[in-house]
Amino acid sequence: MSLLHSNIIGEGKPLMILHGFLGMSDNWKTLGTQYAQHGYEVHLIDQRNHGKSFWSEEFNYTILAEDLYHYFNYYKFSSACILGHSMGGKTAMTFACKYQDSVDKLIVADIAPKFYPPHHQYIIDALTTLRMDEIPSRSQADFLLAKHIHDWGIRQFLLKNLYWKEKGKLAFRFNLDVLAQKMEEIGEPLGHTESFAGPTLFLRGSRSEYITTEDLFEIKRHFPKAELETIDDAGHWLHAENPQQFIEKSMVFLNA
Repeated sequence: MSLLHSNIIGEGKPLMILHGFLGMSDNWKTLGTQYAQHGYEVHLIDQRNHGKSFWSEEFNYTILAEDLYHYFNYYKFSSACILGHSMGGKTAMTFACKYQDSVDKLIVADIAPKFYPPHHQYIIDALTTLRMDEIPSRSQADFLLAKHIHDWGIRQFLLKNLYWKEKGKLAFRFNLDVLAQKMEEIGEPLGHTESFAGPTLFLRGSRSEYITTEDLFEIKRHFPKAELETIDDAGHWLHAENPQQFIEKSMVFLNA
């Protein structure tokens, strides 16, 4: 079985960080360094079909959780704390429910255990319009994406995945073909009977609609010890929009 790629920072208690859809471990490097300064060995992980990890036709939360379990076994971790954002939060929830004894504390950033209808299609459509063989620079890729995606921040998030595959040829690190086919898997809910009895913190952005007050009942059903905190002045990318408060609230929970 292939091993997930990771960037490991610091020493101490292991903390796994899982990025969201079309993201990668590098998105969390700044915050990962801060967690390391608080005494954690931080594992910034690329999930399959993302970042520098392997590509595969198989892609669902059960398999993503199994990838993480294999990662635990490789590094001989009996348990660790896990933080997951968006899609990574769903992976973290699935992992915690399936491998309860492996999770000391669980942090889920701006995603609930419920079903989400596909809502990234316009991004996928925009990315598939790019003819990578004909794009000579990052600025040209940005110019072409801007015709479809007007939000500068989302474009920069996507363009961070660009790299020089070979001299003069750009490519994306994510596996666009498979992720486009598996879009519906991203919104799948947690299994109806799955639950995790350990300490759990859900963080939501004050301007995000991903976790509503009505979702608290469903959260508590799966995670009876769950706490819900709100990050001020932040949307779905709450860790990037208010990193100071994100670190503060998560560290209070981790240190409790």
